[in-house]
Amino acid sequence: MIRLLIAEDVRMVRGALVALLELEPDVTVVAEVGSGDEVVPAALESRPDLAVLDINLPGLDGLDAAERLWARVPGCRVLLLTSLSHPTVLRRALSLPIAGVLLKDAPPSELVSAVRRVMAGERVVDPQLALSFSLPTDGLLTPREVEVLRLAAEGDDVRQIAQQLHLSAGTVRNYLTAIVQKLDARNRIDAVRIAREAGMI
Repeated sequence: MIRLLIAEDVRMVRGALVALLELEPDVTVVAEVGSGDEVVPAALESRPDLAVLDINLPGLDGLDAAERLWARVPGCRVLLLTSLSHPTVLRRALSLPIAGVLLKDAPPSELVSAVRRVMAGERVVDPQLALSFSLPTDGLLTPREVEVLRLAAEGDDVRQIAQQLHLSAGTVRNYLTAIVQKLDARNRIDAVRIAREAGMI
């Protein structure tokens, strides 16, 4: 029997994942949580074989939660789910010893198949994500967005960035919002971290 932990913050999506996987005769969901901070405590208590983690969890994101999980429950494999296919996200994910990455809009049969393949020792990467991985990070952000993010990384606030770049505060906020979305980040600080890890700033 494959013992699973499911981490997904949207309750309805989490419920659907649990219901889908519980239909399989060789799968049982031993824990389900809604934030990255809950992953390790739940895994220590339930000892799953595989953790299915949404990358964009509140608290610790899925990648940070995965790293802590390996340190505390090294026998537990990790399958990540993501709704976006930015190369920066995949590069970071694939730099970790994860067992697989799937898009959240993949057919349910692919998730079930991925669970079994991972437990058989394979590494599973969604083909769409693999395609995005071949794209360069150069050009993901415009030169102006890189400039704005670099100043934000140095600690400048919106008003200071606006003054330095001769822009309105509203325009700077729009740039920062676009940057966060493009990098699949949780917030401005997370965007800075992702961009630094990808060598973009």
